[in-house]
Order: sequence, then C-alpha cells, then structure tokens
Amino acid sequence: SSSSSSSLPASYSNGQSKVVAWLQESEEMDKCAEELARCQSSLTELSRLLQSLEILQRTQSAPNFIDMQANCVELSKKEKRLNRRWRTKSVGKDAKFQLQVPLSASMSPVRLHSSNPNLCAELVDFQPPVSSRLTDSVEYASDYIKLQEEFCTIAQKAHSLLKSAFNTVAIEKEKIKQILSEQDQSDQSVQINSLRKSLSLALSQNAELRSRLNRIHSESVLTEQVVSVNIIATPDEAVEQMGIPLTQQASNESRLSMSESVSEFFDAQEVLLSASSSENEGSDDESYVSDVSDNISEDNASVTDNVSRQMANGDFAGSSFRNGRRICLPAPCPDTSNINLWNILRNNIGKDLSKVSMPVELNEPLNTLQRMCEELEYSELLDKAAETEDPFERMVLVAAFAVSGYSSTYYRAGSKPFNPLLGESYECIREDKGFCFFSEQVSHHPPISACHCESKNFTFWQDVRWKNKFWGKSMEILPIGSVNLTIPRFGDHYEWNKVTTCVHNILSGRRWIEHYGEITIRNMKSSACLCKLTFVKGNYWSSNVNEVQGFVMDQEGKVVHRLFGKWHEGLYCGVPPSAKCVWRPGSMPTDYELYYGFTRFAIELNELCPELKDVLPRTDARFRPDQRHLEEGNLEMATSEKQRIEDVQRTRRKWNEENNVKHEPRFFKKVMDGNHRERWVSNNTYWDLRKNPGFINMEETVSLW
Repeated sequence: SSSSSSSLPASYSNGQSKVVAWLQESEEMDKCAEELARCQSSLTELSRLLQSLEILQRTQSAPNFIDMQANCVELSKKEKRLNRRWRTKSVGKDAKFQLQVPLSASMSPVRLHSSNPNLCAELVDFQPPVSSRLTDSVEYASDYIKLQEEFCTIAQKAHSLLKSAFNTVAIEKEKIKQILSEQDQSDQSVQINSLRKSLSLALSQNAELRSRLNRIHSESVLTEQVVSVNIIATPDEAVEQMGIPLTQQASNESRLSMSESVSEFFDAQEVLLSASSSENEGSDDESYVSDVSDNISEDNASVTDNVSRQMANGDFAGSSFRNGRRICLPAPCPDTSNINLWNILRNNIGKDLSKVSMPVELNEPLNTLQRMCEELEYSELLDKAAETEDPFERMVLVAAFAVSGYSSTYYRAGSKPFNPLLGESYECIREDKGFCFFSEQVSHHPPISACHCESKNFTFWQDVRWKNKFWGKSMEILPIGSVNLTIPRFGDHYEWNKVTTCVHNILSGRRWIEHYGEITIRNMKSSACLCKLTFVKGNYWSSNVNEVQGFVMDQEGKVVHRLFGKWHEGLYCGVPPSAKCVWRPGSMPTDYELYYGFTRFAIELNELCPELKDVLPRTDARFRPDQRHLEEGNLEMATSEKQRIEDVQRTRRKWNEENNVKHEPRFFKKVMDGNHRERWVSNNTYWDLRKNPGFINMEETVSLW
C-alpha cells in the first residue's frame, strides 16, 4: 500500500519537472515586469497631462468679453433705430444726455462681476488692443497643441509597453498550455500503469493474508485442546500435561449458542411445562428447607477443596487424563426431510404441545443435563477471572462467560435434546479444564434440572425450569431460575438470569434460533459493580441479529466498561475501533453439518469410555439406550427404546401416585434462598458416594430404563 501510494505522484514527475524549469526561466517574466513598471509611470504621466489639458480647456472656454461688447453695441444700435419712431423729444434729449456723460474712474471695465443692466452701454467705449487678443490666442493654441502631442507620445509608449507585456504573458501562457497538454496525454497511461501495479500489489497482499488466515485457522483446530489454566494433575502427570494452550479466540467462524436452548419439543407425554404447576416432587424433609444465602457458598467451598484434592491424588477412577478424545460421532445425523411436522401437530390440535411425543429423528444424541454442562465449554474465562484483581475487569470476564453459554446452538436449531427422565443424572470430569460437573433431573412436574460444578478457582451451580409458548410458526422457551457462581479467592458470589430462546420456522426444515432479553449480573457479596447485558431481538428489516450490548457500572451508576458483540461470534470490551476481544468461540469441526451441528466439546459429552462404565451411576445419561442408539445411527432401535422408556416412566409415575410415594433426588436438595425462592443445590454427597462405596456397589432403588 505504501508503494502504491508513492507511485501515484510519480506519474506527474515529468510535468512537475517542466513546471519547475519554466519557473526557473525568469528572464521573460522579469522583462515583462519591467515593462509593466514603465507602463505604470507612463500612465501616471498621462494622467498629469490629461489634468493640464482639462485646466487649459476650462480657461479658454471662459466668457469672451470683447465679443460680448461688440454684440452689445450692435444690439444697442438696433434698439435705437427701432425706438426712435416712438420716442418723444424729451426722452430723446435725456437719452442723448446720458450717452454723453463721460466715464468716471469708478466705472472701470474690470468690475465685471457687478450686476449692471447698462453693461453693454458702459463697454461701448472700451476697446482692448487687437495685438493683445492675437497674442493670447496664439499662446493658447501653442500650449494646447504641445500638451496634445506630449499626451499622444506618452500614450503610444504606454500602448507599446502594454502590448509587449501582453505578448510576453501570452507566450508564457502557451508554454503552460503545452506543458499541461503533454502531461494530460501521458497521465492517463501513467495512471493506468500505476493502478495496475497497485492492484497487483493488493492482490498479492490479499493472497498472503488469506494464506496466513488459513494457517491460523488450521492451527486453531482444537482437536486435542490443552488448557494451561486450572489443570490439576499428579506429580507424574505434571510434565505430560504442560504445554502452551491454543486460545479459543483464533476463529472468526460464526456459530450460535446456548446450552440452555432446550428444544422446542418434549418427548414424554407426561411432560408439563406449566409455570402455574404446583407439583414439586421434592422431599418434604424440613431439614432440606433453610435460608442458604451464606451457607451455600461455604458448603460449596469445602466440597470444592475435597474434590480438588481427590483430582490431584488421582482418586477418581476412570478419570485419568487422556491425550485425545473422539473428534466425531459414530454416525451422522439422520435425514429428517421426510418428516412432516405439520401432520404431527395437526393430529394433536387442542393438546398441550409439550405432551406430544415427537419422532426420535428430531432429537440429537444429548439431553438437557448434558446441555447444562455444555455451558462450561469456556470455563477458562472463570479461571482468568479468579486471577484478576480488578473487580470491574472480573465482572467483564464473568459477563463473557455468561454470553459464551449461548454459543453452541447456532447450528443446532434443527434438532432438540432428549428430555431427562426423573432421577436421570450426568457426570463430567475434565482434567484438561480443571472442573468436575454433575447434574440431575430433580423434578418432573414442573421439569427442573439442577447442576453443580466444582473447580479449584470457582464453583458453579444452577437450577432451571422451562415453560414454552407456541406461536404457530415459532416457539418461545422461557427459562425460570438463576445461575450462581462463586470465586473463593475474592469472596465473590455472582448471580444472573437467563434470556428467552425462540425457535423460528418450527414447521419448516429451515429452523433458526434466536435469544433475546436482558441479563443482569450481580455480585451478591458486594455492590461495587453491576453488569447488564441486552440480547437484541432481531427483525426482518434490521441487521442486528444476534447482537449483544451491555455495560459494567459502579455502585454510583457510572459506566466503567462497555460491552458489545454477537453471542455466536464474540464479545468485545471498549469502544470501536480500540475495543479488545474478551471472548471468541472456537472453530467448528470438519463436517459439523453432518453431526447435528455439534461443537468439539459437544461431541465429547456423550462419549462412554470402558473405564467409566464401572464408576458411573446407572442413572447416567450415557447409559440411556434410546439416546445411544440414535448416536450410533440405529433409528429403529432408538424409536423402540424411546417408546419403551416412555411406557416405563408412565408406569412408574402411576405407581408412585397410587402408593403416595414422592421422589427424592439423590444428589440435590431443595432450599429457600434469602429472597424466599426455591432453589436446588448440591447435597454434597455425589463425589463421596462415587468414591466410597462406589456407584457400582450401590443397589439401584429405581431402574430408569
């Protein structure tokens, strides 16, 4: 670009050199300047002569008193001849007497300014000498002619000077025209050549940038991702696990997200997503109900320490660190083009859509409990927050984590997760990310899923229930509940809500997902800062689809940090163009369209390794047969198993109602928080039971499938 910018002025170098040479040739212009100076002096002299001529002209055009006297005498004689006939003798004598009166000295002809009606009579006898009059006329004529000649001479000289100056200017003008003409003739070809060179350079630079981006993209493929933060390993594994991580911000691919994006449909006919439902199949034990505004964090902190020690000591069987996980599913997703969803809905008009059983082909081989774990895909943001001293920057990282939880469903609108059965659970231990996660379906009416995650740097838990609204062509999924996060190092306890999810074009094959609403993140232990995030609702005419806008402000309401971005592309902090990227999703795996649009993290969630079969509880989602058959591409078995599991669930529910048996969750308990809201939190028994006596040694009270 720098060379292209310098080549454009070079096209004018020839013309510029000629202009410089013309400016240096100052002889003609100096001559023209001298002529103009002389012309100016001549014009000044002409002005002086013109004034002299005007003065002489005015003097000569003064009244001629001699002629006036002669005219007056002639007029007097005529009047006398005409008046003699009528004049009486007395009058005639008086007149004669008056004419004979001699002129006195006071009646001098010099007094011409006096008003005198008898001026002509008085001037009759005044006769100036003839020679004097001739001399004056000759002198006047001589002076006038002399001035005229001098005026003409100088005017001719000025004309010659002006003509010479004009010719000089005209010649120089022609020189400039010639230079410009030559330059115009050469400029077009020179500019074209310059533009061609610039285009060629830009194309080469573009090709180089493309190759760099391709290299970056290929290097950002996180098939065997190693995260440097929060890796807990034994001393023998420390050297093996060390390495520089590949940051998950290297990809610009657009992906959608939201692990809470519960599917638009529900399989089991008993599912009732009603916000007004009063059935809570939790325990009635009063010991489970308490005010836990402070106790929850303390309990979690103690359990986290125990779990961290167990991970460090290698106490978790079947959880040894593996160098690689699977990079694709066993079978691609089935073809759903032959499924007419409208026919299914038409046959169930008037029924609650949540109770309509859907074909297994519309599911993906994950369930809601595993989707909750998918929200922790970018848990390194929380590890970084645990190392950040500034509370406002810490809040920015927590906000980025909250947004990242929605980044996994951009390509997932075409399918729905399986609905967990009551009592179903899921476990996920990730040494590479440094956390241990477990979840359980704690209630069936209304459906409530609870999860708990422990790490050296943080503790994460939530319980979420959903209700849906069907709008004909779209379905809204409204989450009810809150997400909680504690960072023990700083004593922080963050809490935030979730936004609404909407699946559009639900009756067609081109479904797409959208999240909109407002998230408010509060630190329950400090009022120093607050974060608000707005997921903008898009429309047909706007271009702000999937946009996220927000800010972090202090306790006085002053904005400290501004946040913006898109929930499927990344989140930025600051003001463009100087804003910095806080989080960006990783690249999608190869052929992700063939595998339900799963991310790399999602592909790994349902993997069942041989060493895990003996340590997981029988209620773990990995053992669910219909989900496993769907993952393996066996649709016939998946359909039959799905129907059988639903029948077993209906039978079990009916038996519990007849025998007045209430289901009690194994790993969670219901409590009341400081705002008198029901919350489901860990009862701190999962990891202990896993270790001793071990789930394989425990009798299963209920067989889910």
